[in-house]
Amino acid sequence: MNRIALISEHASPLAALGGTDAGGQNVYVAQVARHLARLGYAVDVFTRRDAPHLPEVLEWVPGVRVVHVPVGPAAAIPKEDLLPLMPDFTRFMAAFMERHSMAREGRYDLLHANFWMSGLVAADLKRLLGLPFVITFHALGKVRRLHQGEADGFPDDRFAIEERLVREADRVIAECPQDEADLRDLYAADPARIVTVPCGFDPEEFSPQGRREARERLGLDPDELTVLQLGRMVPRKGVDDAIRGFARALRERGLAARLLVVGGNSPDPDPLLTPELGRLQAVAREEGVADRVIFTGSRDRAALRDYYSAADVFISTPWYEPFGITPLEAMACGTPVLGARVGGIQYTVVEGETGYLVPPRDPDALGRRLGDLLADAPLRERMGEAALMRVRTHFTWEGVARQLAGVYREVEQEAEGARPVPPAESLVERAFQSLMTTLTRSRRALEPQIEAAAEAITECFERGGKVLVCGNGGSAADAQHFAAELVGRFRIDGRRGLPVLALTADTAMLTAWSNDVGFDDVFARQVEAFGCEGDLLLAISTSGRSPNIVAALQAARARGLTTVALLGGRGGDALALADLPLMVASTDTPRIQEVHILALHLICELVEEQISTALPAHLPSALRLNPPGATSPLISAPIPKGANV
Repeated sequence: MNRIALISEHASPLAALGGTDAGGQNVYVAQVARHLARLGYAVDVFTRRDAPHLPEVLEWVPGVRVVHVPVGPAAAIPKEDLLPLMPDFTRFMAAFMERHSMAREGRYDLLHANFWMSGLVAADLKRLLGLPFVITFHALGKVRRLHQGEADGFPDDRFAIEERLVREADRVIAECPQDEADLRDLYAADPARIVTVPCGFDPEEFSPQGRREARERLGLDPDELTVLQLGRMVPRKGVDDAIRGFARALRERGLAARLLVVGGNSPDPDPLLTPELGRLQAVAREEGVADRVIFTGSRDRAALRDYYSAADVFISTPWYEPFGITPLEAMACGTPVLGARVGGIQYTVVEGETGYLVPPRDPDALGRRLGDLLADAPLRERMGEAALMRVRTHFTWEGVARQLAGVYREVEQEAEGARPVPPAESLVERAFQSLMTTLTRSRRALEPQIEAAAEAITECFERGGKVLVCGNGGSAADAQHFAAELVGRFRIDGRRGLPVLALTADTAMLTAWSNDVGFDDVFARQVEAFGCEGDLLLAISTSGRSPNIVAALQAARARGLTTVALLGGRGGDALALADLPLMVASTDTPRIQEVHILALHLICELVEEQISTALPAHLPSALRLNPPGATSPLISAPIPKGANV
């Protein structure tokens, strides 16, 4: 199992959204971490400790830990003031990673930095620890300065640091075509090291809910046209333009509608708590729509689906936007989007199909298009359906995580290939060196899994169950080898034979079923025939993608067998079907097989020790050579009816 360090110095996955420094990056980090974990990665998110009650390490969701880095006061600090804390952030991470690499958690394989200050930490850690890193900037300093001018509170040092990161990162993740173009044009980024991977949404979190029902849950008039603006309350988000455009649409079309403005530093829409709200409330009064605009304050993420679903139109018109996640979430709820023609919004919203695009800072153009949408219910319906189809096809977090995993694989393979090889080194020397590298990377990660697998197999035998083993090619030979060692003996003389069946050994069944029916379920068929609840299936595959291995694991799960899998690479589809996966940290098939053999030998040795100590030494050898209750050569007692043999 590979361990990834996600670095996000100011944007914690635990933060409440909508405040000054809590928005799309928080969502990105949280969802990428969750979905990488579902793919089998171990993920640690490193973020600054900004409250005194936060523990150093929080087990957040399965496979994901949040590590709170204790630099600066344990309180909120504007991200513009965090740069001086980054050397201490780097020192803490280096010590933490070295400490945990020596423990059972295993070493880290790659760093994924989010934002430029996290990138600075990653670049310095690369020099200290030799770890490769990728970076998602989320926003570029030169683009921000272009749009915000003197209102940009970040130091000029940011530009030189970003230029360094573009040179040193193993990959730069662009979030949309505009982001990629800015990296090339403003930072001279090497196109070969830029990979475009968009943001996404989670279908389990956002889906259409029924507009009337959503409005009723929110206490809104179910028959009133409703427009939604949702996001951080900062000037560059263009919420004032949304209010002015909304007012123009009502005046020019004579419509009755309501604008919901969701976001802020607290659930209470108090200008003292969120200063930008005071300015926006003044804009609503100036435009004569104060009674038509509802400022809700921040809302829990669980409530956002109802807000998106309740809206007839979603507005997102920032001055600039590196990507923009909220339009995706609105589209996922079947709501058309009226967006600014900037950054990622012009990539996700298809003009005239899933919504409309207007120039930023142009309330008149926004008002005209909003009027068109509010006046045409069939058009809104068509656009909402098209929007839903587009995001489900192209923009899910699961798909994003799989694309990132592909980037990680490329980077890790390049890092392995970059290790210097002496010109005179022979093929044999290279193979030994490759194996030693794979063993070193796998040792700490596999130790607890090997022990757990041996314990699971021992428990299976002790409750009267049996073990079924399967694999293809070299893994088929390994399956038969493993069965022979446990049915016979590995190291300890005199212990009883253990019930292990290699599903690869019955050539008549394998060839007949493959010829008459198909090869994809030759192992699943035998699991159905021999497997009983309480038994265990050990599947061996260097890739985890073999259809017959996947089918065997599915059949075992259906029959109540414990599933253990020896895998390599990223584990393929088999990974999610294994109760206990043992992952070899390599993509080189021969090296994976060699570590598999070592793991199987260790499991045999551990099982023998546990089985041996479980049986009294004074028992006659004939009894020790047979399972309890079975017929012995010296004792003619019958096998009990219903015994699992």
